[in-house]
Amino acid sequence: MRLGLIRVVMFSACLVVGAAAAAQYGHPLKGTWIGDWGPTRDNRTHVLLDIHWDGKALAGTLNPGPNAAPLQKLTLDVDAWTIHFEADGKDKSGNVVRSVVDGKLENIGAFQRFITGTWTQGSVKGDFKVTRN
Repeated sequence: MRLGLIRVVMFSACLVVGAAAAAQYGHPLKGTWIGDWGPTRDNRTHVLLDIHWDGKALAGTLNPGPNAAPLQKLTLDVDAWTIHFEADGKDKSGNVVRSVVDGKLENIGAFQRFITGTWTQGSVKGDFKVTRN
């Protein structure tokens, strides 16, 4: 009886480990990314990226919510692990302002990978870093 219970427990553990491993597969950009960008160390703007992969194409949103902006031209070059996207958001006056973002995906083997690079919003250029949540 005890040997049977041990087998059931071991079998269940294998299923749980297998399910957890399967959940880690997917597109390396898929997920929620949180960070900031800015032209100086003291002048930073908080950003949230929500990126999806439907098996064929990437899609996403910059700052989901009332100020959401769909990500356009979202691409990942897997040879260099570089990412590019653009988005049309609004400034404080409500005018449309274009963001152009180029970055490098780093720490790829870890769940909390991150992207760093340049972020240009309108005429303001700065650096950015976002980490997958």
